[in-house]
Amino acid sequence: MKANKPSLILFFLALLFTIIFDWTQQDFLAVYAKAIVLPAIFIYFLISSEFKIGKTEGLIFLFCFVGQVFDLMDVEVSEIGGVLSFMIVYLLIFKIFIREHEKLKLAKKDILPTSIVVIFIVYLLISVLSLQFDNMKKFNIIYTFYGIVLSLMSYFSFVSYITKGTHIALLMSLMAISYIFSDIFYIFNEYFTYSVVLVLIRDITQILGYYFMVEYFLEKAKSKRRRLIQQ
Repeated sequence: MKANKPSLILFFLALLFTIIFDWTQQDFLAVYAKAIVLPAIFIYFLISSEFKIGKTEGLIFLFCFVGQVFDLMDVEVSEIGGVLSFMIVYLLIFKIFIREHEKLKLAKKDILPTSIVVIFIVYLLISVLSLQFDNMKKFNIIYTFYGIVLSLMSYFSFVSYITKGTHIALLMSLMAISYIFSDIFYIFNEYFTYSVVLVLIRDITQILGYYFMVEYFLEKAKSKRRRLIQQ
């Protein structure tokens, strides 16, 4: 067994138990299961990358940890603390996209799918933010900026896949989709009455978002090494 496999198995076991505890509404145990997720995937990343981690990736993991701590603590400042933490995560990921990927160049055949993506993202942004504003009048500016940052990250991911269709662009898109659905269903949980299904979708997509993020980091590092070898 490879050295990174036990931590990956632990990650998916934590995901499985989160699903079980969410479904049976054992919230206390679900908190413990979710608390294992990030340490497990972080260890998997460190071992897989041979303990090489960039400053930006390190900050991303740090703010993921901070955001999850706020979420698990569920105290008065948890909501705004979690929003600010994950907004920083999305900003840092978007920074990586801009810094380490080529500028997006649209061909004529890409205009229609790109337009659909833009309309879809804008529609989601307006719809979800309107729900959030109806539910909570404070922090409107922060939520708006959070939505814009997530939309920009998602746009870059989806259009990269449309124009390039590479494996790394697919991972970027899957990560963006996971985070979009995680945030949407987080707001649904706040806005609507309690639903096990909404909680399950929120937790599953958030946890899968971490997995696709780490796979993206690892694939990005492999691509960089291949380019250096070719040079």
